[in-house]
Order: sequence, then structure tokens, then C-alpha cells
Amino acid sequence: MQDLFQAIKQASLPAVWAQGVKLGQQDAVSLERESATELTLRVRSAGRAAYATVTLYPPEREWTCDCGDARDPCAHAIAAAIAANGARERGAPIRRAADAKSKLVYALRRIPLSGLTLDRFVVSGAKRTRLGGTLAQAVTQFGLEPGPGDLVADRIATAAPRGILRPGAWQALLDALSGAELELEGQKVRASGELALPIARVSDSGPNIELAIEKNPALSEVLDPGLARSGDLLQALGLTELTGLKLERLPLKRVFERSDVGELCARVLPELEAKLPVNIESVNLPRRGRKRVPPRISFELSHEKHALSVLPLIVYGEPTQARVDAGKLVHVAGDLPERDEAAERALIDRLRDELNLVPGRRVDFDGRDADRFAGKLRGFQHAHGSGVRAMVRAYALEPELRVEGDSLFLEFITRDEAGSGADSGSQAGKRVAAEAVLRAYREGLSLVPLEGGGWAPLPADWLARYGDRIAQLLAARDAAGRVPKVATFALAALCEELDRPKPPTFAELAPLIRDFQGLPSASLPEDLRATLRSYQRVGVDWLCFLRDAGLGAVLADDMGLGKTLQTLCALRGRTLIICPKSVVHNWQSEAARFRPALKVAVYQGARRALDASADVTITSYAILRLDAERLASIDWDTVVLDEAQAIKNPDSQVSRSAYALKATFPVALSGTPLENRLEELWSILHFTHRGLLAGRSDFRERHALPIEQGNPEKLAALRQRIKPFILRRLKRDVAPELPPRTDVVLEIELEPQERELYQAIHAATRRDVLEKLEHGGNVLAALEAILRLRQAACHSALVPGQHAEGSSKIEALLENLEQVAAEGHKALVFSQWTSLLDLVEPHLERAGLSFVRLDGSTRDRAGVVATFQSDAGPPVMLTSLKAGGAGLNLTAADHVFLLDPWWNPAVEDQAADRAHRIGQERPVMVYRLIAKDTIEQGIMALQTKKRALSEAALDGTGAAAGITREDLLALLA
Repeated sequence: MQDLFQAIKQASLPAVWAQGVKLGQQDAVSLERESATELTLRVRSAGRAAYATVTLYPPEREWTCDCGDARDPCAHAIAAAIAANGARERGAPIRRAADAKSKLVYALRRIPLSGLTLDRFVVSGAKRTRLGGTLAQAVTQFGLEPGPGDLVADRIATAAPRGILRPGAWQALLDALSGAELELEGQKVRASGELALPIARVSDSGPNIELAIEKNPALSEVLDPGLARSGDLLQALGLTELTGLKLERLPLKRVFERSDVGELCARVLPELEAKLPVNIESVNLPRRGRKRVPPRISFELSHEKHALSVLPLIVYGEPTQARVDAGKLVHVAGDLPERDEAAERALIDRLRDELNLVPGRRVDFDGRDADRFAGKLRGFQHAHGSGVRAMVRAYALEPELRVEGDSLFLEFITRDEAGSGADSGSQAGKRVAAEAVLRAYREGLSLVPLEGGGWAPLPADWLARYGDRIAQLLAARDAAGRVPKVATFALAALCEELDRPKPPTFAELAPLIRDFQGLPSASLPEDLRATLRSYQRVGVDWLCFLRDAGLGAVLADDMGLGKTLQTLCALRGRTLIICPKSVVHNWQSEAARFRPALKVAVYQGARRALDASADVTITSYAILRLDAERLASIDWDTVVLDEAQAIKNPDSQVSRSAYALKATFPVALSGTPLENRLEELWSILHFTHRGLLAGRSDFRERHALPIEQGNPEKLAALRQRIKPFILRRLKRDVAPELPPRTDVVLEIELEPQERELYQAIHAATRRDVLEKLEHGGNVLAALEAILRLRQAACHSALVPGQHAEGSSKIEALLENLEQVAAEGHKALVFSQWTSLLDLVEPHLERAGLSFVRLDGSTRDRAGVVATFQSDAGPPVMLTSLKAGGAGLNLTAADHVFLLDPWWNPAVEDQAADRAHRIGQERPVMVYRLIAKDTIEQGIMALQTKKRALSEAALDGTGAAAGITREDLLALLA
């Protein structure tokens, strides 16, 4: 402080320094607040009602003052520095501002038929005196220390005619009173200078879009023209020129037809968003594009006999996002781009000058005119699909398929009507690329354009039988035309149907399609310290066969069957193992236990470094995401993804990082490779067997959608394709020595208060979700919308704004846990919500039941598990589904309680299998606590459908089923 005082003194003008000293002698300085690095002080000048605020920063020898004086330092800063330095030297505190003798209190009251008036009171101790004069007079009389806001309020109040506040004064007044003590009709309220604005809501109205300007639902009432209350908060009304001083004009509504959605997105909504909040509830409203998309010219070509019909259009995006129709931007699909009318005019000029066409006007060309136009079209740089040719003559197409070793080649040859080859001046005998023919077939066309003009009809029967399979094989080829090993079986099946020789690699891989009969017995590692069960030995032979064949593997054995041990037996070369963080050390200990000769390194921590000499490197998915480029730069011999459902979303960063890894032998381990959608299986196989299921969109179109719609042929074809590369065994089939597992549903009757809250949420949620679904809303978005229903079924306190000490479900849980503990058993309690576990803990403590807890915040996970697994450990473990549902061995427990059902049964099964796995010697009881007559009962039915989807794709049993809008409607019934 001494250094700051000297800095201010040296920087001061003599006259200003004298003024500051005088202020200091008048006891005009008081302390507002103080911290280790700064002091904020108030400095009052004689004859002034308000004070200046000075902030001193002793460590930096800096200061600020809000008085507006151009001189720096000003008299206020000098007085503050003198007072602070003097207090330091005396060892006495500065007088605090809070010690002022009196304070101001503001009170709003209604005047019947007139409006609101503002009264001001001076409170001195227990005495409350109404302020009748000016604020300046009260400063001396009552010892007030008014702030800048008090001065503004004083000007507004004294200027009000007959004391009635005008609508235009509310914002300035409330801004001035922000933080002041304020009452409304005797009740304490708060003031805010922030405007209370209406809200705009964009929703679907059948096929159209409705824009409504509505009263903000947060407003409790309009107290006065221009003034509103939200609970205990007072705010001035905004946009009153649009809504009226009392919001009497609301709601304002306008319906935009589909053809006008472009205008809504491009012009209306940006203007509104600059003024007020806009809630987009419409599922049909296109998203406005974030990237600038230039316009282009698109040609719609159609044909009839020998005529070519051409319709040029100005469009945005490829594929088309929007088109210009009669001068308006009309949305087509995807994001709505920003319009560039100058670029559109340039394209229109070029279209007119080079092709003599006008956008939006269709022109037909016949005979030679069509051929000439096709030539001009090829040279037009902006032509959409410039390979399209005008139809002049038609020819037949014959496929020519060649299989040379492991290579596949396909072309189509044109024939004239007589079936002959090339003739003078004709297009007969021309070769047509298979890609062009297959593209036309996929697009549902009956003709394919020919180079140089002309069209040829597609060989529809041949393509219907072989087109899809050949297209996938062609897409999977390398630059030399070789089909990858993962497609060998598909190629062999095609060769058999077309009476062609099978590829030579088929014989080598044949055991994979014979239910793995005839697999050679693999040599086990010399350092192996384990005795393999019979099914584990088969798994090792299968893994080693695929490894030696240069193929990947998906080991999808049921949880608890020893996927880790089987994988350790098949490791060869430099290996990278990626797993959830919770099981990194489990892999390390298992490797040391079963393969002690392996040099294992854990790649974790802030100072992590790769050990090039390690046989096995173990890391987590989080590190894979962070160090994707570094890990992808290494040529690994083996890469293992444990709990490979972590890459089920192909769009996620961790999935893309996994795809980038280079491995001779990629392995995916997962007891649940398919949880919700078939695309999850595609994602895992895209890592292990790139090209087996073609591209993602192709897989969705060819397999996922037809299977979800119940197509048995597509389901059988998918199973046949993936069967050689996925090994899946269930515990009930290969481990009969496991004790039985019993699943029990405990139906819980809600208390009347719980039922009342649930029914209220159900009514509101059902209306909202039904509206979204009826207008094409996304299923996953609807699932999120009913979260509150599920929470209300478990515990009222989970619902925002609700409070409750207990719940019917927790009472039932406690009764069962007390009995379990009394009988000497241990139990796992799972919930997907850690907040629900927080609510369970106090009840366990009151009941005297000791417990441990494992969730995402647990640091010493291994220690918690070891404590629970020990004989002297507590009888209860609370754990979240995410933290405790994978990779843990918790066989000390033989009772499992699932507090809240989840859509995906695989997640719950994973949790239950923490106890029901190899090493468990007692029967396992799995309890699902279900609130009666709630959405939870519907979720149980939905679990059955999703389990059938997984079994259908992986095991060949059951009927495929996905989550549909009908499912959600049934849940909300």
C-alpha cells in the first residue's frame, strides 16, 4: 500500500492533491469491500448526494475511479489512497460503508385508476421515515450515502407528474434500482434493467410452418403499462411498439406455406432473432447453413421415345438444398443456404448466352437437335451431371463378367436390335462402364446414357438377381481389381451361381463357413499360465486362424466367458489394446497373470510416453481420442478394442480415431456389439473388416432399413455375410457350470403424492411428444422429452423444482437390502443417474447398512472393488450403469438391483453380468424395480423388442425390431 500511495502522490497535480487531502480530512472515505489484491472505497464530496467509487490495486500500483474526472489521479483517488495508507500505518480499519447511519428503501404502490407511484423511505435502525424532499437534503439530515442509481431514481421520481410513473421511465428506473431494497405492495421484490421480451415460437402446422409471437411464459403478470413481474423480479416490457404496453396484441401469428419457408429462414427469422428469443419447435424447418454455398445450374433431363426434355434450374448445394422458383428461394432438402442473387444473375446470363435457355422453362429436343444439344451440354461447365446424354437411339446391354483369380471385372456391351455388335456409324459394340449401369439401376432408371449420345435399356432381370451383390464387390476392390479377403465368400457364392470358378482363397478360408469345423489347432504361447476351457480353446483357434489369414475378428462372447484370456493367447507382434479407463489396470493384471513373458506398458497420464520395446501397450478410449494422430502413425501388428461398443457411433471422434489405426490383425471384443441399431454393427465391422459391409449409407439402404422393416431375406443375407468373422457364444450354451441366474420384476405401487406428480408430468409430456411425433419429430428427441416421466417414476426429487425425502421405490429397495444383508449376502445397486444414488445414500446410513460407491468421479476404482470383494467388505455397492456396467468382476455379490429400466437391455445385462460370470459360485438374483402403471412397464416391453433385434442379426433367431414412433405412442398411452 505504501508503494501505491507514493505512486499516486508522485502522479498528482499539487492543486488536485490538496483537494484530495481535504476530502480525507472530512472523513469522506468509507470501505465497500476488500480482498487480498484490491480495495473498493466510496468517496463523498461536500455538497454532493452521490459518491465516487475508487478501486485500488496495491500489488500492481494501479487505481480506477468512476467520477469521470479527466485528471488522473483525481481527488477521489488521492483521498482513498490517503485513507487506506493512514489506516495501514495506524493499524486501524477504514470505516465501512455498511456502517452508514441510514439506508434507502423503495416502495411501489398502486394508485386506483391511475397507476404506480414510487415512495422512498429512510431506515435508521428500527425507524422508517418517508422521504418527502430531495435526496440531497436527506444526505445531511439522515447521514445517507446514496449511490449513482439512487440519483437516477431521484430524478425520475421527482419528475413524475402527480407522482405517477410513466411507461417510458420503467427501464431506466429498474436499471437504477437494480440491487436496491425494493418493495411492491409490502412484499420484497427485485428490479432488473433487462427488458422482458415476448418470445417467438416456430412450430409445424400440418405441412406448413407457423410463426407466433407470444407472451413470455415466465411473466407472472403485467403490473402497469410497460411493467411486468416474473415471480419477485420486476422488468420493463420490451418491443411494446409490436406487442402493446399491456401485451394486448399477443399472440401474433403467421403461417408460411412450404414454398415460403425459404423467405422465413432467410429473412424473417434473422430479423426476429436480433430482437427477441426464438424457440424452434418445428421439426420440418430446415437448418440455416453455416457455410456459404454458391448457386449452380442443374438440368433435369427426361425422355420419351426419341425426345429429350430439358428443364434448367438455379439451385444451391449438391445434392440440391434449395432452388429458385419464380424469383423465390424454395427449400428442397438439408440445410437452407444463404442466397447470392448477384451470382444467380451471372449464371442466368451464361445459360442464356451459351445454351439459349431460361431457368424454370422446359424445352424439348427431337432427333438431331437432341444430339446437338447433348454436345453443347457436355461443354457447359455448370451442367449438373455433365455425363448425361440426349436420347437418340436405344441399344440392348449384355453383361460381360470375368473372374480372374481373386480379381473381378465387369463391363456391359451394347448390341443393336438384331443383337449384332459394332456396325458402321452406330453405337453398337460400345463398352459401357459397370459403374454407370449400376448407378442407373440404383437410381431406378430404365436406361443408361451412352458416350457420344444415345441410351441403352438396362438388363433389368440380370441386375435384379446379381446387381446389389456385384455392386458391393466392385466397390470393395483395390486398384488392380482384386477383391479383398473379407469379400471372398460373397464372391465365391456369386461364382457358383454364374458357373464361374471360385477364387483360390476360398479353399483356404472354407472352415469359417462350416461352423468353424476343421479349424487347425493353434499353438498356444509358451508362457501361457492358464488352462483353457473347451469353448475358449475353440475361440483361440478361430482368432489365430483369422490372424494368420490376414483378417480381423469380432469376438462377441457373452460377458464373463473369458474374452480377455482368449485374446491374450492370440496376440502376436507389437500390440495396442484400447479399453475403457476403468479396466486399463485389469488388462495389465490379466496379462501379467496369464502371459507373464509379455512386456506390458500402460500409456496413460499427463506425461505418457510410448515404449517402442513393449510387446503390449494398453491405453483408454479417451487417450485414443486425444492422441489419435500419434497412435495412427505406428504400424501395429495387432490392435484390440475392448468393449468395442464404444465406437458404435461412426460419427464420433473416438470412432474416427479407431478407423485411422493401422493394424495387420484388428480385433473387437464386445458382449454387446449391437445395442440399438444395426449401424452400430456396421461401425465395429468397419474397424475390423473394412469393406465387408460397403459404405455406411449403402449399408443403411441395402440392409438396415429393410431388416428393420421385417425383410427376412435381407436379414438372412446379412447373417451369412458376417457369420465367418463374428464368434458369439452364450453362457447358457458353453458354461453350464455357472450357477443359475433368476430375473425378478418387483412392481412398486407409488404413494398418492408421487402418483399425482407423475400424472401431471405425464399429461404435459404426452401432449408435447405426441405433437412432435405427429409432425415427423425425431425418435431420439422424443425419447429425451420423456426423461421427466422416468425420473418421476423413481423419485420425485429428481424432477426439477420438486422436493421429497424418500420414495416408494427406495423404501422397497431398503427392505430388500436389509434382508439380503441379514442373510449374509452382498448386493449391487445400479442406476443410470448418480443423482438417484445420492438420494439412496442417506437411507442406507440411517438403516446402518455400510456401502461403497463406484461412479465416474471415483478415483481409486481398484481400491473400491477390492474393498467390496473382500469377505469383510460392506454388503452393498452403489454404482452407475456407465461406471460399473463394463469390465468389472464383482462376484462377491449374488444380488443385483436395477433401480431404473433403460431402453437397451444389453446395458442392463452387462451390469447384471458383473456378478454372474466365471468365478461366481452362488445363484444370482437380478431384481428390476418397476413403478406400477408408469412408463417403466412400457420400457420393459420395448426391451424385449430390442433384444430380438440383436438376436436376429447375431444369432439368427427372433424377429428384427427397431424403435418406432408407434413404440413411443404405446409408451405414452
